Amino acid sequence: MDLKMLLSDQGRADPFSIYAHLHSSGQAVALDATKDGYAAAVYGYEAVSRVLRDPRFRQLGGEYMEANHSGWRRHRALVVLRDSMFFSDGPVHDRMRQRIGRYFTPRRMAILEPSVAELTKVTLERLATLPEPIDFMGEFAFLLPSSVMAEVLGVPQEDLGWFRPRVLAIGAILELDGATWRNMVRANTAADELTEYFTALVAARRAEPRDDLISILSDVDDAELIPNLITTFNAGFVTTTHLLGNGLMLLLDDPSLRGKTITDEILRYEPPVQIVLRYAIEDCAVDGVPVQAGQAILVMLGAANRDPKRFPDPDRFDPARPDNVSLSFSLGPHYCLGAALSKLEAEIAFPALFERFPGLALAQRPPEAKPLILRGHDQLLVTVR
Repeated sequence: MDLKMLLSDQGRADPFSIYAHLHSSGQAVALDATKDGYAAAVYGYEAVSRVLRDPRFRQLGGEYMEANHSGWRRHRALVVLRDSMFFSDGPVHDRMRQRIGRYFTPRRMAILEPSVAELTKVTLERLATLPEPIDFMGEFAFLLPSSVMAEVLGVPQEDLGWFRPRVLAIGAILELDGATWRNMVRANTAADELTEYFTALVAARRAEPRDDLISILSDVDDAELIPNLITTFNAGFVTTTHLLGNGLMLLLDDPSLRGKTITDEILRYEPPVQIVLRYAIEDCAVDGVPVQAGQAILVMLGAANRDPKRFPDPDRFDPARPDNVSLSFSLGPHYCLGAALSKLEAEIAFPALFERFPGLALAQRPPEAKPLILRGHDQLLVTVR
């Protein structure tokens, strides 16, 4: 596989053609670790599933960074990410995941459902007051899931507008080619500001606890808690934002889909997270492709979701597809804690959106090229009246 091709505008606009070519042989392919930075790309559904569960493959956390990027701790954004459970493994990861996971149980989702419905209604009514064209991504796809996560964590709703540019700044460095000097400066500034914000909010909750996640976790020391609050808040709505944006495009392109249960198929067909990264802690092989200890690999969730061995006719959007278990929320110890909440938001939002605005339409077609790690639109201009 030519990684440069995948990173090109053509590859970003249509990675699925590249995926289809990959699926014509094997489940993994060797890359030039010296040139590309990665030893292999894993794209078959079975192979991706195995890697995500295999303890020999870990997140690119602090140990990997120490071995491969000296001086990385000078960048506050990298420290925030790597000190969180999202980029950790073993006891450090498990301890915080267990604490936060208690807040994302089926019982808690049932309690949250009326709040999600009410926040959806409020967000739609606000949309009706805005001048056209309206940026769907900023005014709905970001605002709704961030409002839900704000309620979960205990972040004041009036602060959400302040969050978006900072969340986007940190998200930019997660792209395969995103850690440019300019992006790192912006991300470091954002991480400093988010650290200051959450440190003050945690102090307030310790003084006056409430029924929210920050209050529940307030006994954790700040060095561990703050990075996890920043990343949990960001991750808790960024993927849902792109799920809503990608789903809207599918619904606008094919109005016959409206009224159908399509969330699982959106996640398979156009997942918000296309690629995750792992590195090997010992010499091993994936589908016959050797990976040396310390080498990183691309784990291609989006490609696995288009594997014809797992999903017949994978490039066809089919909401009635049986046994539609995609890998869009990952698998194993890093399976997304907020998966059920993300799906709940989409399943409430799409019907409500077209019930409130049956004439919703694109004001202009968005650019085709998209990011590869977090695949979605920066902006979707729509009309609602």
